[in-house]
Amino acid sequence: MEAIAMEIKDNTFARQFETTVTEGLVSVEYSFQEKKIFLTKINVPDTFTDEEFVNDLLKNIMNIAYERKLKVVPILPKIALFFRKNTIYRDLLPPGIKI
Repeated sequence: MEAIAMEIKDNTFARQFETTVTEGLVSVEYSFQEKKIFLTKINVPDTFTDEEFVNDLLKNIMNIAYERKLKVVPILPKIALFFRKNTIYRDLLPPGIKI
């Protein structure tokens, strides 16, 4: 599945991937442990309702994980659901994590 290209900033200080939309900032918070990235929270502006955009943002983050050779641990149910719907990214899950 091809992700729609978007500009994503890896804000290492705030530990989140960020992109800007008309309504404001959309971000996905993370934490690192060894070679794993734990996706812990999705933040969107109150008036933002574009779930497809969030889905594309997650696809772009998965591509970043591939580039950095990271495993992805979905903490948030919404991100676990993303993995269920987008089985192409399942190889990013660490061994032992079943979704």
